[in-house]
Amino acid sequence: MTSIKKKKLKIMIMSLLILSIFTLSVVKSNEELETITTSVNPDKKIGWGIKRNDNHEQPDVGKENRSILEENGGICLGNSEKKYIYLTFDEGYEAGYTAKILDILKENDVKATFFITAHYLNTQEDLVKRMIDEGHIVGNHTVNHKSMPSLNAEEIKKEVMDLHQSMYEKFGYEMKYIRPPKGEFSSNSLAETKKLGYETVMWSFAYEDWNENNQPNEEKSKKKILENLHNGEIMLLHGNSKTNTNILDSVIKETKQMGYEFKSLDEFEI
Repeated sequence: MTSIKKKKLKIMIMSLLILSIFTLSVVKSNEELETITTSVNPDKKIGWGIKRNDNHEQPDVGKENRSILEENGGICLGNSEKKYIYLTFDEGYEAGYTAKILDILKENDVKATFFITAHYLNTQEDLVKRMIDEGHIVGNHTVNHKSMPSLNAEEIKKEVMDLHQSMYEKFGYEMKYIRPPKGEFSSNSLAETKKLGYETVMWSFAYEDWNENNQPNEEKSKKKILENLHNGEIMLLHGNSKTNTNILDSVIKETKQMGYEFKSLDEFEI
């Protein structure tokens, strides 16, 4: 074999080797892309959770969960540089405390957001009207308090918009904030509520206050709330809590003394 033929053969072998390496690389990249794509399940149920800090720093709400929430226009934490607190209440039913809560908020000049269900609206119309008249925000907590990821698009629309329509018919009030029942959502459920014109509001502080028959100790609860205050906090309290009602006035006053300012969700800053 001449030197020219040997050179041509060597070039051909090198070309085939490079081509095979490139092909394997493309196949591997496609396999990796497919793995990444299939691992993201837009219907996956996400249960909201936080890891508290007792040093007045913003808590860990989970990087991935926060990313999914914010990609769909939702919020859970405000500006980390500003001492703003956004006070919210979940109201599935009335336990006899909301009138006093409203009195305390009025006395302290604090505006809050109340997330209500259809049951609450249908049984406590006077209280809902008072919330609106006194400058609070009324948010959507859906008709039946069902887990949103368990519903299809049409069911989500009905759960949200039936309550929306009822509020408009009774008060001419347009709801715009929603809190998913049970703190559960999926990427798809968030996208669906966003399509309906709603902004999802999660939270950066909550505690075990919802069980009306097993209310937490008042002093310990107040200590927990105050020790976990942080900039941009969205505070979740339940309106059926006797403990919350009894400590709310002192919590608000001491929070203000610590330099924090209560803001409405309409004033939310990232």
